[in-house]
Amino acid sequence: MAPRKLIVEADGGSRGNPGPAGYGAVVRDGDTGLIIAEAAEFIGRATNNVAEYRGLIAGLRAARELDPQAEVDVRMDSKLVVEQMSGRWKIKHPDMQPLAAEARTVLPRSQVTYRWIPREQNKDADRLANEAMDAGQAGRPWEPKARPAGPQAAAEPLAEPAAPKAGWAAPADLGTPTTFVLLRHGETPLTPEKRFSGSGGSDPALSEKGRWQAERAAEALAGRGTVQAVVSSPMRRTRQTAEAVAARLGLEVRIEEGLRELDFGAWEGLSFAEVQQKYPQDLDAWLGSAKARPTGGSESFTNLTHRVGVARDKILARHPGRTVLVVSHVSPIKTLVRLALGAPPDSVYRMELSAASFCAVQYYTDGNASVRLLNDTAHLR
Repeated sequence: MAPRKLIVEADGGSRGNPGPAGYGAVVRDGDTGLIIAEAAEFIGRATNNVAEYRGLIAGLRAARELDPQAEVDVRMDSKLVVEQMSGRWKIKHPDMQPLAAEARTVLPRSQVTYRWIPREQNKDADRLANEAMDAGQAGRPWEPKARPAGPQAAAEPLAEPAAPKAGWAAPADLGTPTTFVLLRHGETPLTPEKRFSGSGGSDPALSEKGRWQAERAAEALAGRGTVQAVVSSPMRRTRQTAEAVAARLGLEVRIEEGLRELDFGAWEGLSFAEVQQKYPQDLDAWLGSAKARPTGGSESFTNLTHRVGVARDKILARHPGRTVLVVSHVSPIKTLVRLALGAPPDSVYRMELSAASFCAVQYYTDGNASVRLLNDTAHLR
């Protein structure tokens, strides 16, 4: 299989050179051109060149996190960085030498190529660098924003999508919608006890009941005969559920990292009551704000919303007009439903999502979305 292709666009800036500085970087899918990862940071007082190198390093690290075997095409509007990293210009400045050396350690040289592009073609990385500098000078950290639905989002600022337009059906000229059949994984030993089980825990496998549920879901989908592709979170429980369905349908499972569950940090494996007893203030903060993280966790619901929105856009771009089975977890599925409804962040706490249940969302080419099904468990009865 050919290696995955990724595009890194990076930039950095300094308001004073040297002065308050920041960097921005985006990673695009090499096939679709969609943005699938972003990074930005205010780095204090520095020069333009230092900020540009810091953006390059952040972009390469983001690409490595997505796929350490990928072929990466780096595109920057800094002639200096491109020529130095390509080996055509010597690196004489003492501030640049360690940064260039660090950039070369992120990925093997054979996997990375460098290309100069005009500034106007690097506007997303430039935008992020300026956002980071604005945030830093205001005394706050840079935070990613959620992306709108649809392939057109590749070069647009991140934002929550607008609420769906009124009406039961899409206009005829919009063509066939893309349908996501959202399947929560089957039960694990932690599920009946309602224990937090995210991406930072033990990664449990399906229980005997969970395997039975996966088979019932597979039977139901095979009977409908509409699913044309299967995409899964990388977690063991979702892969096992997806593989049960894919085997019945004669399809392959494609793994999408953005569909993984939230990292619950120190709450992993604990019940809600146990978290309430051990970490009451952190739990209250988490329930009260989408920006709060679980104790020791790496993500807030705001972070997860951005990640899930990127994953959604990738799937939409890859499977236009098709029906895709998306096997994921409680938080990502609720988030996809929430975004389709244009509902506020706290609406995820008002949805029930049983193990091995189905939801369905249709996406139209104008960015409109329609929730068609929620928490269907008829196949399990």
